[in-house]
Amino acid sequence: MTDTIGVAMLGYAFMGKAHSRAFHDVRLLDPPLQPELVSISGRNRERVEEARGRYGWTEAVTDWHEQVSDPRIGLFDNGGPNSLHAEPTVEAARNGKHVLCEKPLGRDAEESHTMWRAAEDAGVVHMCGFNYRFVPAIRRACELIESGALGEIAHFRARYLQSWGWDAPTDVWRFDRAQAGTGALGDLGAHIVDLARYLCGEVAAVAATVRSYVEGHEVDDAFVATVEFANGAIGTLESSRLALGRVNQNTFELNGSRGSIAFDLERFDELLVSDGGAYRSERVTGDWWPPGHGLGWGDTFTLEVRLLLEAIAGGGSVAPHGATFEDGYRAAEVCDAILRSEESGKKEVLEYR
Repeated sequence: MTDTIGVAMLGYAFMGKAHSRAFHDVRLLDPPLQPELVSISGRNRERVEEARGRYGWTEAVTDWHEQVSDPRIGLFDNGGPNSLHAEPTVEAARNGKHVLCEKPLGRDAEESHTMWRAAEDAGVVHMCGFNYRFVPAIRRACELIESGALGEIAHFRARYLQSWGWDAPTDVWRFDRAQAGTGALGDLGAHIVDLARYLCGEVAAVAATVRSYVEGHEVDDAFVATVEFANGAIGTLESSRLALGRVNQNTFELNGSRGSIAFDLERFDELLVSDGGAYRSERVTGDWWPPGHGLGWGDTFTLEVRLLLEAIAGGGSVAPHGATFEDGYRAAEVCDAILRSEESGKKEVLEYR
């Protein structure tokens, strides 16, 4: 008999849908803990009740305080707006719940640091939802780097581009500084900052330009940054929610002394690899299905949840391949440094707590 763990989730929109699907699908991968979907919460009673039925949760509540104090709950999953990341997650950890929180972890580094230390002090397993670490092709890229196949890393460049920001209603929470913290930087840029850290190492310094173009947006629409890594490599990061023609392009390239790798999310199961000559295409489909049977974007959340359940069952951490709250905090420090660089007009050196 497989043990079970009660799960509560805050949020029922985009991430609520993705995470709910993951909890259902992970059961097929025979995790050491089977998730029981106890309760889902949201502020709108009618909408959260509709989501409860559609996503397969047992109960719907409108106050997350009920969830973090519920003795049936062992795992609290926070997929709510950025402004609701810190307080519910910290309270869940202090009540002994393991915690999964979507990115960006907090609205800034200070908030993120508080969340990380609270989870550590409580001794619970914690994961920040950087789901792109679970793309099989990106995991393969990590393996190649760790094996030394690329040699000494010199360059890392990444961009994450979307186009929906021009015509979106300006009253949505993602454009509200108080609720979102940042715009394209935290929404998209945090992902490529995390991939930069995951694949290339710690970021040591940044120099950036940050811009807002659409009237009514209190947060940034786009940024570009040059980065220096602690290992001596250099790179560039770019994100925009105003790149017409780019629906969801997340791409990176990494160059070393022996070879290079390149990836584009729009070609999900393909990794381009060079050993010094022209790039060759390597298809990477993971170990879920038989070889050659590919996965998709939504499956990254399932793989993320599987690792989290394994860590909880084993009493360990989701590191190094899953992102911990410390990873979420460190990504937030880089994002804050990008904003400081825009304000100062100078290169900002990172200092981590």
